[in-house]
Amino acid sequence: MCPRSERRAAQEAVAAYHEARLADLVERVGEGVDRFRAGELDPFETDRVLFQYSRAAKELWKFCNTGDVEFTAATIAAGACVDWWERGVPRERRAH
Repeated sequence: MCPRSERRAAQEAVAAYHEARLADLVERVGEGVDRFRAGELDPFETDRVLFQYSRAAKELWKFCNTGDVEFTAATIAAGACVDWWERGVPRERRAH
């Protein structure tokens, strides 16, 4: 493959990965909203789900969109398993 087509293939692989993992994160949000509607979560707990989604989606975006796309595609192809939802867990605040 020529360098241009290798880069295009890498971009497509990263884009497909990003879309699939983003769909996983959105599914988690849907589950949280469903739990809120069923009375299992209060508004604050639901907000925490939304906040965690936001943080996780940002981490996923950074992974997929910064740096060398060929390296990122190779990392994905190697099967590096990242739990993006866990990456979005907010840090606990410390009392001053």
